[in-house]
Parts: sequence; C-alpha cells; structure tokens
Amino acid sequence: MIPVKFLAFAAVALLGLAAPAAAKDTLTIYTYESFTAEWGPGPKVKENFEKQCDCTIEWVAATDGVALLNRLKLEGQSTKADIVLGLDTNLVTEARQSGLFAPHGIDTSDINVPGGFEDDIFVPYDYGYFAVVYNSEKLANPPTSMKELVEGDASQKIVIEDPRTSTPGLGLLLWVKAIYGDNAAGAWDKLRHRVLTVAPGWAEAYGLFLRGEAPMVLSYTTSPAFHIIVDKEDLYKAAAFAEGQYLQIELAGTTVNGTKNPLAAKFLTFMTGPGFQDVIPETNWMFPAGKTSKPLNPAFDTLVKPTKILMLQPDDIAKNRKAWIDEWLAAMSK
Repeated sequence: MIPVKFLAFAAVALLGLAAPAAAKDTLTIYTYESFTAEWGPGPKVKENFEKQCDCTIEWVAATDGVALLNRLKLEGQSTKADIVLGLDTNLVTEARQSGLFAPHGIDTSDINVPGGFEDDIFVPYDYGYFAVVYNSEKLANPPTSMKELVEGDASQKIVIEDPRTSTPGLGLLLWVKAIYGDNAAGAWDKLRHRVLTVAPGWAEAYGLFLRGEAPMVLSYTTSPAFHIIVDKEDLYKAAAFAEGQYLQIELAGTTVNGTKNPLAAKFLTFMTGPGFQDVIPETNWMFPAGKTSKPLNPAFDTLVKPTKILMLQPDDIAKNRKAWIDEWLAAMSK
C-alpha cells in the first residue's frame, strides 16, 4: 500500500510540472520598418538584449521616422510604446513638446556624435549624412552640388521620400532649405521635374532605385558600404555636394508610460554599448553613436566625407516644419 504522504507529495509535484512557465516581461518598442526587417538591426539587437534581460522585445513598426511621431501623437497617453526608436534631431523639439516622453535618467558618456548632443529625454544611437546615391553605370556625370541636382537634366530621375512620413524625406526638405533659404520654393519648382516619385519611406524609395526605376535616390553617404561589403560591388556611389551634406542623428526616447517598465532604462543603457552599437554599421548602414568593441569595416573609409556639415536648429524646424512642408507640397503638386 502506497503511503498517503507519498501520494500527496506526488500530486504536488505533478501540479508543479503542469503549471505554465511564468510569462517573460515585455518591452514594446516602436521603430521604423527597415530597422525590424530581417536584414536590419532589429533581429540581432533583439537577440542580444533578450540574452541579458530574460525578457521579450516586441517591435511595432511604422513606415518611417516621421510616421512614428505621427502615430504616437494619435495614440497619446494610451500608447503601448515603452520606447520610440527612430526619431531624429529634426523632430526632437516637436517630440518633446508632445509631452509624451520622459527623462531617460541614464549615463550617456559613451555617446559621441558630430557637433555633440546632450539631452535629458532623447539618446542618440547612430548618425549619418544624407546624400544622392546613384548608379554609376547609368549616370556618368552625377550632380556635384545641390544646384546641379536642382537644375540638371530632367530626364535623369531621382526617387525621394515624403517629408510628411519619412525622416530622410524631411532631411531633404531641410537640406534644400538650409542651402536656398527663402528661395527654397523656386528650387523645388525646378527639382520636381527630376522627381520620378515620392515614396512614403526610405525602404520603398531604395527598392525602386535598386529595381532600376531611376538612376538616383535620396539616401545616405553610407549606403554604398552595403553594396561593397554585401554585394561585393562598387556600382552604387554617393555624390559629394559642394554645399555640404545634411547631418542626421537618430534618437530613441522613453515614453511617459514606459517609465513604469524598468526594462526601458535597461534597454537605453544597452543601446549605448557594443551589444547594440556593433550591430548598427552593417545592418542599419549608419555610423555608431556609442561604444563599440570592434573597428568599422574598411569599406567605410572609402565613403564620401562631407566638406561641410549642414544642420538646422530643432526649434526652428518645429516652428516652421508645417509651413515648409506646405511650400514643398505647393511646388510638387503643380
């Protein structure tokens, strides 16, 4: 006869075996589509962080950086985002004014970007310079200035991104504004004849370019590094502009709701170190903004180096962005 004590013990043990495993804590991060793509940094970043946090990252993707801020503003205080990753310095004032972000409270001493950037809410994770990228087999004489792009052969088309949804699209808008100032509308009126189409985001625009729809696309000075390293070819190049290249610094920030999730601060700290930063150059194809454990691939040394760095002030952008977009729309819709 089996003792009652043993039966009781066995029953408890079986209950323990049947009990479901405790659900892991989740960190919800809003970002842009190319970040979460299988070829983007998202999968490896997720793997590296989850190894050390025993948690789960849930990515929620929008078309591009401006669309992220638009979505967050629509959701307001009900947003499920703990972190928004993919804004940039051109949106920082508007994002701050939304009241939806909270101070990060982390050590950012490992962050180093051109011109420096210190902020109590937003943390840089990479940076790059906007450029016209072209197919050197289809375009023997690429533009060497914004003036040449604006006034060049209308039969040589470019794909650009929409400044209402895309941070590269907004970057081009600001690049033109930084060079032409009050004459930007006239520049857009000329440039529109060279624009094949306006894509909602970078991924769509670059895809059209790679499919041969146009010999030029608005992208980054770092884009050719992808083709050199991955495709083992030097067909695609970035044009150096005499007026300079416009700088983009990409940022992440914790939402007010995210302050209730201790994983948010842990992720931002992780973001400044090698587990995140080592992934960036050869998946997001940008320059790392934080601490890395290995040097850049030599291909990055062959890239266009800006003769001048252009960047408008975030407060001026926040004040004028709507008017500048309206100016762009008026010119492009003629």
